[in-house]
Amino acid sequence: MLFDPKPKVKREDIFDREEELKKVMDSIKSYPITLILGIRRVGKSSVLRVALNESDAIGIYIDARKLYMNVSGWITKDELKRELESALLNLKPKILKSLQSYFNLAKFSIKGFELSFREKSLADILEKLNKFGEDRNKLIVLAFDEAQYLRFYGTKGGREFLALVAYAYDNLPNIHFVLTGSEIGLLHDFLGFEKYEALLFGRIYNEITIEPFTREKSIEFLKKGFDEANLKVSEWELKKAVDVLDGIPGWLVEYGFHYLHSNDPQKALEYTMKKARQSILEELKELERRSKRYTLILKAVALGFNRWEKIKEYLEMHSGRITNARFSSLLKNLERMSWIKSELKDGKKVYSITDPVIERVLREL
Repeated sequence: MLFDPKPKVKREDIFDREEELKKVMDSIKSYPITLILGIRRVGKSSVLRVALNESDAIGIYIDARKLYMNVSGWITKDELKRELESALLNLKPKILKSLQSYFNLAKFSIKGFELSFREKSLADILEKLNKFGEDRNKLIVLAFDEAQYLRFYGTKGGREFLALVAYAYDNLPNIHFVLTGSEIGLLHDFLGFEKYEALLFGRIYNEITIEPFTREKSIEFLKKGFDEANLKVSEWELKKAVDVLDGIPGWLVEYGFHYLHSNDPQKALEYTMKKARQSILEELKELERRSKRYTLILKAVALGFNRWEKIKEYLEMHSGRITNARFSSLLKNLERMSWIKSELKDGKKVYSITDPVIERVLREL
């Protein structure tokens, strides 16, 4: 169902992403590294999961944000290894049983949901996965959702993970990688494809961006979701919801889900905004661990202070003096993390919040 809030795994459960799905599936076959980019809640995870599910390749999915949250800080080799073991258990039993003969396993059980490698090195594990794929003429796709969190892998800003990807790229032709990211600038900085000194410099990759729905597509999405539930909703109510939630699929799904359970458009919108507020406040707390000034900058932009000088003026009014260099750095970081975007108007750079729902929540703080 379109209004199921869980990430989708079947093509029929996602809306108007045929082009993106084709691009991802083609890219998985053709490129050793594929990036899937887009702002929060735009549907990257669903596109990725459906593509892995429908691809001829053997897809192994790992949520890097969950990995980071599980350890509350630095991700260790052992933690990544455990997550890989857990991810492999999601493969079809037939594939998993065939795979076990390639490894020196300490534990193996499908029914009991256990799998444990004796191999100490992640490179050794990838080598054996590559051999398994080679013997069956199959690609093995390692998919890391929200991959920018892998910069917390190890103690060197994720360099050990990048070294592993570089090793696989150069030596293991049956291993391909898919990396998604909502903090687009951070992910690019982390991977460093354009930096001469970076471990992945010069490697070939493909990039696919998942965009929010247009207004027309957002209305069409809601209509189709309500049709699935045999519920008639007026065009006026749909337009009102889209006026508030814009074209972000995650918020539209939330609205549809609450509408089906309350049968009240106003309550559905209120529940959606309440859930959005809770979720966004948690994300802002995480952001404030880096600098409390981030939220003030975001609020300034949400309130319409959209030029460099005006945002800085607002910030200094609420938190004291700040150097131009430090302020520019904070502003650039927010753009790299995809909280804000910039464009030129009348020859001057202006800033805006990437997600209108986040903008609404910030205005109320």
